[in-house]
Amino acid sequence: MNLADMLGYADIKQLNRIADAYRCECNGNSKNELIQSILSTVGRKEVFEAQIGSMKLEELRFINSLLFEKRNAFSLEELIARVHNSKFDADKPQASSAGQTDSKPAKNRKSKSKPKAKAKAEVPSDSPRDIIARFKHQGWLFNGLAGPDRYLFQVPDDLKRRFQETMRRRFAAGLIYTDEPSVYRDEQQLLNEDVLAFLRFVRHNEVPLTAEGFMYRRSIQAAIESFGVREDLPQKTAWRFGYGRRFREYPERMSLLYDYCYYNSRIEENDGSLVLTAAGEEWVKEKRCDEPTQLYRFWLRLYKGAIPNLLSFVHWIDALAGQWVTVDSLRSALTPYIKSYFYDTPDDVFDKRILSMMLHLGLLRIGEDANYGAVAVMTRLGKAVVAGVHVEHHDYIELPRDR
Repeated sequence: MNLADMLGYADIKQLNRIADAYRCECNGNSKNELIQSILSTVGRKEVFEAQIGSMKLEELRFINSLLFEKRNAFSLEELIARVHNSKFDADKPQASSAGQTDSKPAKNRKSKSKPKAKAKAEVPSDSPRDIIARFKHQGWLFNGLAGPDRYLFQVPDDLKRRFQETMRRRFAAGLIYTDEPSVYRDEQQLLNEDVLAFLRFVRHNEVPLTAEGFMYRRSIQAAIESFGVREDLPQKTAWRFGYGRRFREYPERMSLLYDYCYYNSRIEENDGSLVLTAAGEEWVKEKRCDEPTQLYRFWLRLYKGAIPNLLSFVHWIDALAGQWVTVDSLRSALTPYIKSYFYDTPDDVFDKRILSMMLHLGLLRIGEDANYGAVAVMTRLGKAVVAGVHVEHHDYIELPRDR
């Protein structure tokens, strides 16, 4: 439903709260006048953009987590969880052992022999319920009408679209667009073909596994040499988990490919060896090739455990990289919305887990500009795939031994 529809079902108390939030001047006892005044005020571009401009970053992250959902209703518990996920540790000021920020040099701090000054009390952060209540008062969230639905919250569809467009303009204002580079990488269809190449490799070779269930490095290297895209093996000291069942030992692209075959029961780890299943044998004999949408959907579901808002980041890249854009400017726009994942910084998540994997999936081309360095653009295939596939926020894959 759109805002006008939801205002029509709201009670006069909520309408007055929304009217107060937008400083509407109207008769507070007339429901019709309240609705018309709210719609007129919210409909003005400068008012809407000022409302968004006044939001804290954690509030923008929260509403961003709802923007690309196709579901219409959310429980209070789910909204509270999303508010919690929108508060990043990096947002908090770093405190010294005395509870004070480290903005002053050590020589200016009080001597340990003197009584310590009482630490300045931190301004308490708004609770999730406070933030949700504020969004209700601003007309961004509405309760359901009756029965079980009255405990669910909805975002008006037209406000959601306007928020997307406003944020797109804000992001785009800081981006640097370029001409097509002389050289770029385009891996469309290669991952699909390498799924079949990997199954053929397993069929025609003995592939022993370690006691932990991994392929030996010489087998990994041999498999990679049969692929259309070569990768370096991960360093032994690399910290790697959270993005797939065998992510610790296999390179990123191969790890995704391996997990895809394992999840779809085309390979199995049997008595210390990796072998094809009956389904895998049939796949090889019939020379089947997976659709790009299947691999993309699997990637979303596999990586969402570590990157909960992965779907929104893909949609933003799709919206912002319709023409060649510098990776640096794209990263600067989006990383404030990306949460670090253990030792993966927001930059790591953006570069290695999102942008690089979108390249491998054929969604992006990545090139090199002489002046600006790395540049990227969505492929026509990528735009079609992103538009045609949706994965719910709670729908993710957690494979055994994903550590």
